[in-house]
Amino acid sequence: MTAGGSTSREAARLRAAARHGWWRRILRWVGVNAVDRRLEAAAVRQEQGSLGEQQTAALLTRLPAGWTVLHDLAVPGRRFNLDHVLIPPSGAGVVVLDSKKWRRSYQGRPCPTTLVHGRVHCGPQDRHEQIVKFAGYVSGTAAVLGVPAGMLMPVIVVHGSPVTGGGRLDVRVPEWERTVHVLSADRLVSTLAGMPGGRGPVQPAAAALTARVRQTLPQYGSAA
Repeated sequence: MTAGGSTSREAARLRAAARHGWWRRILRWVGVNAVDRRLEAAAVRQEQGSLGEQQTAALLTRLPAGWTVLHDLAVPGRRFNLDHVLIPPSGAGVVVLDSKKWRRSYQGRPCPTTLVHGRVHCGPQDRHEQIVKFAGYVSGTAAVLGVPAGMLMPVIVVHGSPVTGGGRLDVRVPEWERTVHVLSADRLVSTLAGMPGGRGPVQPAAAALTARVRQTLPQYGSAA
């Protein structure tokens, strides 16, 4: 499974949409290209997202032996995909990992990822709704897997923007019964490997949980 595959395909689709269509060609001819600009901006966001997922996938190859790492999974009956799903060797739970590529600076000013009154910001921009949305995705994934929500650990890894708090923010989301962990890219592997059950031989519970995930969550784009 290739990380970032679905976001890369979506970027290509948006760019194709900006180039084709007789009505858009007429609008460009008369100098009206706002639609093209919006589609191009959306394509750039998708490409950045795909790059972030690929960078995360490269980092995850450094996890200790025994981890199962899956990329770009669909959740049947839901309209979202999961960037990365991980099962530690202990089989104690499932890590649902979302990649973000946020800007390091904006208009010459640094854009750290930080908490402002309990809300996640990237520089001056409030990004907390993305955290809330992701928590909802994780909750929906637990329901589809048929496991308690507490078995899933939501983690967001941020590329580009430096994460304050030593590279880790533990964010409370009312819609989610557990903390959403926001990590800098350089803290990702050490945090996962250092969690309880993050090292050691693969337990039967891990094999069973991996089989459940594989059977329930197909690769995005392959689901019926």
